[in-house]
Amino acid sequence: MPAESIPVPTPSTTHPRSSEPEILTGSGAVLRSLEKLGITDVFGLPGGAIMPFYDELMSSTTIRHILVRHEQGAGHAAEGYASSTGKVGVAIATSGPGATNLVTAIADAHMDSVPLLAITGQVFSTVMGTDAFQEVDIVGITMPITKHSFLVRRPEDVPAVLQAAHHIATTGRPGPVLVDITKDAQQNSAPFIWPTEVELPGYRPVTKAHGKQVQAAARMLAEAKRPVLYVGGGVIRGRASDELLAFANASGAPVVTTLMARGAFPDSHKQHLGMPGMHGTVPSVLALQESDLIISLGARFDDRVTGKPSEFAPNAKVVHVDIDPAEISKIRVADVPIVGDVKDVLTDLAAAYNEVIKKVQPDFTDWWARIEELRKSFPLGYDDPADGLLAPQYVIERIGELTGPEAIYAAGVGQHQMWAAQFIKYERPNAWLNSGGAGTMGYGVPAAMGAKVANPERTVWAIDGDGCFQMTNQELATATINNIPIKVAVINNSSLGMVRQWQTLFYNGRHSFTDLNTGHETVMVPDFVKLAEAYGALGIRVTKKEEVDAAIKLANETNDRPVVIDFIVSADAMVWPMVPQGVGNSNVQYARDKAPEWEDE
Repeated sequence: MPAESIPVPTPSTTHPRSSEPEILTGSGAVLRSLEKLGITDVFGLPGGAIMPFYDELMSSTTIRHILVRHEQGAGHAAEGYASSTGKVGVAIATSGPGATNLVTAIADAHMDSVPLLAITGQVFSTVMGTDAFQEVDIVGITMPITKHSFLVRRPEDVPAVLQAAHHIATTGRPGPVLVDITKDAQQNSAPFIWPTEVELPGYRPVTKAHGKQVQAAARMLAEAKRPVLYVGGGVIRGRASDELLAFANASGAPVVTTLMARGAFPDSHKQHLGMPGMHGTVPSVLALQESDLIISLGARFDDRVTGKPSEFAPNAKVVHVDIDPAEISKIRVADVPIVGDVKDVLTDLAAAYNEVIKKVQPDFTDWWARIEELRKSFPLGYDDPADGLLAPQYVIERIGELTGPEAIYAAGVGQHQMWAAQFIKYERPNAWLNSGGAGTMGYGVPAAMGAKVANPERTVWAIDGDGCFQMTNQELATATINNIPIKVAVINNSSLGMVRQWQTLFYNGRHSFTDLNTGHETVMVPDFVKLAEAYGALGIRVTKKEEVDAAIKLANETNDRPVVIDFIVSADAMVWPMVPQGVGNSNVQYARDKAPEWEDE
């Protein structure tokens, strides 16, 4: 929908009818709109096409601007801000390369349903389409990876567009929205009229589920023998963790939480089996595989969870709850599709289930006996590396144990991401941030920075790999200058670890171009301790097990600057369990050359 097609609303109750609307430049309207939307923090980098807005922003006393060192950092910081709070994150960039540098973060937010508002400057409307300096069709580029992209050519359209963009980003299934504003729209003036309501024909997300579907789901659960609650990131985005806990307690069914849902259900709860999927726990993977009923809550049957879809949970019926109707039956056909807000659906489902069990008494005794057998036989663990170097799992486990569940943990992508999902215990939502769908290396440091801005009272760790860290570590400058004291654990195995693991397992150990020369017995380029110090951070190197706790404690106690700990770990450590790509989950391997038996009916 081009901006021109959004009708300029009549003067709202923002101004008394007797007074004339205030005349503002388009840039002034952007600033005033952000203030009215309750935005208090934004991340960005100025340039020619967005300069008029930055001139206005300088005078703001209500909005804090964090000047990043790369626009991708702004996007991921806005994601971390949003994912740790549920609020919208705002990233700002100029036209051309400034806008295209935001694209990776926008795509990341789209995959993981993060409410993100990306504001970009655009060249003058009079030269659009002429290949003007720093002209890029960012609306066209981002259309497949946003909920909506707006182009604003007139200053009078700014308030309605920004209000609509915020509404779209934060309602229904959250996601990124781009607003591209031409330079003349920023410079020219118009009456500032704030709409009394958002009018978007065709955009009306369904939030209330159909009662008959909820009743059918409740009956299926009561009659099931091997049910599993399959919990996805939608439970966190939908702020439904309390309702999930109540429903799980009422039903007594096992719970698994996906990579995006870690923390949606407490790890300490007796019904929690852990994370499912390619690197999930054996009890979680096989519980889904052997189930007769899967109640999917805000999950999308991602390939990393299902393995080969045709072999996934072959005997299970499926109840699929999702606010996005496009996800229902996309991968696995749902026997009972439920479109609605998972928070409301869980409340209704709990009430319906409590009525059903007055007539039908569920019995999961044998099912829990099987699960306890799996738990006893296949606990999550790891072996110390044969080369005598640090076990990365131990390092990450100690970070979680010494810092606690009230902290926020943001990960990069790769082995360290999986270990952080496995070995840190999550007890609350919004404590675990990662790039799940897109798998964006470089996400960790800027996301942690954004989370710290939003949650200054919480300890925030970025758990990064030596590969990921080198993609966005320039944001340490941002963190130092703006007094954002994040902690960074570089799990330094001197390689692109997950790629190296696959090369070891599936390419006969041919480690093609995965050695980074940052770790043990290498030239250490760069030296992460010196790099940290160059950026004004505290740099620490840990090579021995007995040094781990002291370094973590020092990092947790240091709050006057960022901290970077270079943990020199073994390159031979692997992520287990593992389901190889392209096969069914019944092929889960507990460790190398060790696979459990599963019950195939």
